[in-house]
Amino acid sequence: MTTTIKKSMLLLAAAFSLGACSKFDEINTNPNQATQVSSAMLATNMILNITRSDINTTKAFMQPYLLGKYLTWGEGQEANQFNKFGRTNFNRLPLLRNVTPMVNAAPDEGLRKSYEGLGYFIRAWQFFYTTMQVGDIPYSKAIKGESESIIQPVYDSQRDVFIGILNELDLADQLLAEGTNFSGDPIYGGKTDNWRRVVNSFQLHVLMQLYRKTSDAGLNVINRFKEIVQNRPLMRNFADNFALTYNATAGQNYPWSDVPAGSNPNVRSNYTMLTATLLNPLKALQDRRLFYYAKPSPVQLAAGKTASDWDAYIGAEPSNSFSSLQIMRNSKDYSDFNNRYTNLVNAEPVSMFSYAELQFILAEASLRGWINTATPQEFYSAGIRDAMRFTANFTPDIADYHHNMKMDDAYISAYPETEGVALQGSMEEQLEQIILQKYLAGFLQGSNNTAWYENRRTGYPVFVLNPGTNLNIPSDKFPVRWLYPSNELSYNTRNLDAAVQAQYGGNDNVNEEMWLLKN
Repeated sequence: MTTTIKKSMLLLAAAFSLGACSKFDEINTNPNQATQVSSAMLATNMILNITRSDINTTKAFMQPYLLGKYLTWGEGQEANQFNKFGRTNFNRLPLLRNVTPMVNAAPDEGLRKSYEGLGYFIRAWQFFYTTMQVGDIPYSKAIKGESESIIQPVYDSQRDVFIGILNELDLADQLLAEGTNFSGDPIYGGKTDNWRRVVNSFQLHVLMQLYRKTSDAGLNVINRFKEIVQNRPLMRNFADNFALTYNATAGQNYPWSDVPAGSNPNVRSNYTMLTATLLNPLKALQDRRLFYYAKPSPVQLAAGKTASDWDAYIGAEPSNSFSSLQIMRNSKDYSDFNNRYTNLVNAEPVSMFSYAELQFILAEASLRGWINTATPQEFYSAGIRDAMRFTANFTPDIADYHHNMKMDDAYISAYPETEGVALQGSMEEQLEQIILQKYLAGFLQGSNNTAWYENRRTGYPVFVLNPGTNLNIPSDKFPVRWLYPSNELSYNTRNLDAAVQAQYGGNDNVNEEMWLLKN
């Protein structure tokens, strides 16, 4: 074949390729679908990713509450219930590639600042929950594959990650304060004031995780906390909760809903039993949320007790052997979820972070002497009252949903100061009370293992350690972290090895304490 013929054929092929590509694009472009992505579309995707995608549905919805010892599961021996930890993933981080396009697509300066502030919050949120699982993570060089061709990012120390998270939350508040209301927000309708309140309230949560690090001048934990409480807007009540609300639209039903009947096979199979860890404190403290959270044991009803009798509610000990729990389940002498969780498509919003949680954080900060704007009891009472009002507000006035033990305004107002509930005793005893109330308020709220992290941080509420059923090795210890992702082992080996060596002496083990947990 001559050179001239070769050149002609190449030119013809190139022309055909260009024309075919154009024709292909024309044929395969959906006229009903946007060809350009807007800031609003990217914002919606990211907000739903850190809410709806994290919350999950049916059995997956219950996994954080198995780990938090709120319930047991009867289908099989669940790893979370019996403390068996494996490898986690870094799946939260690829989402952050959308932050820069979201900001760049903003049509004016006010919107650019709002979307940038939102982006900093989402970055802080995702990095926070990633580092909480394992310790050191890629941070300063993460998500730079496109911009800087970094596909094997180094790991930053957990201390540096926390400093970065706090700084990004500061920037988020500043930019949202300067920005304008924006589109694409399924939670707050794009109101920057609401987002500032979440950003600042969440930063207080992050700072409380650092309570062992108050002597670190670089972190400046106490002064940061004080400044936020004194000078920035915070959440005001449960209407400000960072929460996903459900409705009757297909795919947008409450995660444990069984409407239409039979649509949730886990409900039909009766796999769940509520635990003594949850129910016993409610009974001991005469907390009427018991009647909103649970339904009575049918065995106790058959024996003559009524649905409004405290003793009609029976909790399972989640550390008991699977076989003994199966015997209890087969006996029917236990309490399961209140019917409202299965009968209603919109049982209640699920909060990723709530006003009640904020108040318990403030109560702990006041107890520790970080702030003096109110007493620990005042913050504590506000948290309990709001949690109760939230539950009462979203429960229809049907006897089956509160068992004729309604929480009216008078009950809610008086309850936090009643004997046995009001804070008393030593600082440690009051801390235990605060964390217990945070735990009770967190029933089916938050999907980021909040209760387990609080137990890891404070030891409260106390989870029973049963060496005979604990799947951790050794069986006389609870695990304190997950293992690093298998993808990092395969594709970022050198940097992962360096991080494991620096933190854990080369031992990527679930029993090794990360920097955050060390005094």
